[in-house]
Amino acid sequence: MSRNCKTLEQNFKIPTVGGAASNIIKYAQDHDFKYTNGSPIRYISFPFPVAGQPQSVHHRYIFEGKDVVSGKPMMQAFIDALTVPLTDSEKYKGPAPDPDPAESRFLGPDTEENLQRLFKDRDWTDYLPIILPTEERVADMLKGTSHKPNKVIKILDWPGGRREVTVERVATCAVMAGAKREYLPVILALANHIPFGNSTSSMANIIVVNGPIRDEIGMNYGTNVMGPHNEANAVIGRTYTLMSKTIGGLHSGKTTWSSLGSTMQYNNVCIAENEQALPEGWEPLHVQLGFKPNDSVLSVGIGWSYISSVVMAVRDHPVHMLMGDYMKALTMGSATVIMDPSVADLLKDSLGFKTKDQLSKWFSENVEKTQYPSGAKIKPFNQASSVKILVAGGGIQTTWFVTDFMLGPGMLGGSTRIDDWR
Repeated sequence: MSRNCKTLEQNFKIPTVGGAASNIIKYAQDHDFKYTNGSPIRYISFPFPVAGQPQSVHHRYIFEGKDVVSGKPMMQAFIDALTVPLTDSEKYKGPAPDPDPAESRFLGPDTEENLQRLFKDRDWTDYLPIILPTEERVADMLKGTSHKPNKVIKILDWPGGRREVTVERVATCAVMAGAKREYLPVILALANHIPFGNSTSSMANIIVVNGPIRDEIGMNYGTNVMGPHNEANAVIGRTYTLMSKTIGGLHSGKTTWSSLGSTMQYNNVCIAENEQALPEGWEPLHVQLGFKPNDSVLSVGIGWSYISSVVMAVRDHPVHMLMGDYMKALTMGSATVIMDPSVADLLKDSLGFKTKDQLSKWFSENVEKTQYPSGAKIKPFNQASSVKILVAGGGIQTTWFVTDFMLGPGMLGGSTRIDDWR
């Protein structure tokens, strides 16, 4: 909102008022104004809830309610915000200032108990115990890469302030999560995608690893691939959360405002694809995305919905049709179907899908849902590339998951070559 207001004000000289919900108005007026906006944008603010409310509620907010910021009737507050001269504190102060100084690289010595409490008090953890990142432990972790500790992976300017994502900071989070040094190239590739997706709804994330690195570090792509049964999967996924909270600046009630949140953000659905079990002709995800088969690649996507199959796929029933029925519940125009290798074999051998692309094309062309209130039929997956197929699991039972995770170029997230971070 503030960036759009800034563009209208500065580029087009159009007086603008920003509208912000009551849960983020403090952030909009302080942190965002100081570090992102830097333009004399005034705000009015409306209460929650907004989503899912009838028009009468929205009408009451605007024409009968009071502005959360000023306490004035909403329309009067809007007019005043456009017409009353700016105060000294509201006037443009030039480019955004430097952010507040980063925490010192070192904390003073203390007891294990006190330091664990300090990290929790500062919201630097996921509220599970961490491995304290001592100088010696971080130095040992850095042996897992050839890159210098001060190398800048990326620079974050959201949410507020300029923060450098350095190799050393990533290694610090890797130590905290309990990583081994051989995991570090994967975690450095993952650092290219922080902070993870977050919204006022229950956004979640998926991390998919392909290529030789899966076996080199012992990732699970077979039995119980999505369960808490593998160290590498669990720790790498956890590191994404710790990096997003510490380096990424995501803190509940300050820079994130989800009503429910998501338990999946504890390890962010961190899995590897079972490339060995792919049917002949079915390419692994990273090859579909343009990488070489022997490249080790990490792909990150965001999503909201995660629906498990409740019945086994059988040869007498076209399982892709049942998957399509599940996909009607998805709302974001993208999908990722995660299936056991036995389901992939069934789709290829009995139902004729010789490639993943053929299956994605079928979903794109045949999944329809009813649009309300018009009753019109729409095809939500209007491009085959918006539907990704992942094969993972132990071949024990013909089950699958349908999700709306967005994977691939142009999607929120993207892919990074792990080999570049060795």
